[in-house]
Amino acid sequence: MSDQLVAEPASASPLIGKVSSGRVPALWLALLAAPMAMGANAPVLILPTMARSLGVPTATATWLVTVFAWAMTIGTPLCAGLIRQRGLRPALLAGGVAVAVGTTLVTTAPWLPVALTGRAVQAIGGAGLVAVAMNLTGSTRRMGVITAGFGILGASGPLLGSVLASAVSWRLALALSAVSLLAIPAVWRHTHRTPPATTSFDATGAGLVVALASALVLIPTAPLAAALAALVVAVPLAVHARRRPDGFVPAVLLRSPAFIGSALLACAFSTSYFALLFSIPRLIAQRTPWSTDAIGTGQLIALLIGSALSWLLSATSGRLAHRTVLTTLIALGALAPLAATFATWGPLLLLTATAAVLVSTGSNAVLSIRATKDAPDHQRPTAIGLFVLCYQLGGALGPALAALLVLK
Repeated sequence: MSDQLVAEPASASPLIGKVSSGRVPALWLALLAAPMAMGANAPVLILPTMARSLGVPTATATWLVTVFAWAMTIGTPLCAGLIRQRGLRPALLAGGVAVAVGTTLVTTAPWLPVALTGRAVQAIGGAGLVAVAMNLTGSTRRMGVITAGFGILGASGPLLGSVLASAVSWRLALALSAVSLLAIPAVWRHTHRTPPATTSFDATGAGLVVALASALVLIPTAPLAAALAALVVAVPLAVHARRRPDGFVPAVLLRSPAFIGSALLACAFSTSYFALLFSIPRLIAQRTPWSTDAIGTGQLIALLIGSALSWLLSATSGRLAHRTVLTTLIALGALAPLAATFATWGPLLLLTATAAVLVSTGSNAVLSIRATKDAPDHQRPTAIGLFVLCYQLGGALGPALAALLVLK
């Protein structure tokens, strides 16, 4: 069976915001969203440098990565709720201010707790910008431009972060997310004010979602306690969704196999990708005589190739059977970590990175459109936000797993 994975234009939803002269150019949307991946991945090759500067072990320094991903995770559905309640422009403005404030804190923080706060604020703002961009796509092809941008800029993040750390400071490497601010004026010009939603904000549902995501992020470091906490939160969240079916977690999504399946796959693919992203440089260094520069350059090339392939997948997925696309993604997604576990040849390890970014970014474009197909127009921003939450959850779990298994 062939599924056409193309959504209605973004302007179809009254809560997403109308576009003044056609849809927002996809490249502006990519510039608005994709630098978040560059900023998130910038620490990959400089974790030891960051740790020495802050006087902490390398595994502790990974909290600057985990906190960023956690804040992106909880910030995404919250920003989607803001879009649903107030429209695109308030979310765009709030996201831009938060990115600017967070970047300032990160680049000037004298201590780790202040830097962690800055990374969290920076990431919440970035989540808002990503939510705005994804709500303005409207098709798998345009979503593919954004996710390919995630892959390409995410691929350049490790090497660029290493260069900036060597030439200036590792703090400047953590400021790369601020490049997104350049796109805000252009996107602002293409959007109009949106009438506020007639329904009230579901604060209880939002709080339960944040608590659940926070518990899940801690599973790699405290498996039993975090899993128990997640279960304790999940039960009242499910009850609350039934009591308020049009709330922060729409009941229609919990009844949608397309949403549940797509969200779980996105989380699994993302977790694998981010775990490999942080593990492969250390594995290559341990198993081969390659230099740090060779590792960084090789990983950049591997990730760029994977990102280009993910865009091709996104562009052609509408003409392929969904089952074929899904089977290919699952097969590659399983082979990548398996090969990385046993490979001792540098190029093969880099090939696993190519497969991982292809699966992660390619599936994000394909599955994000499919995940929202059962959502009514007025709930599409919420559906996108919750789907991206699951993807971003992998961005928190992956580095934590890498720190647990490899970055010791």
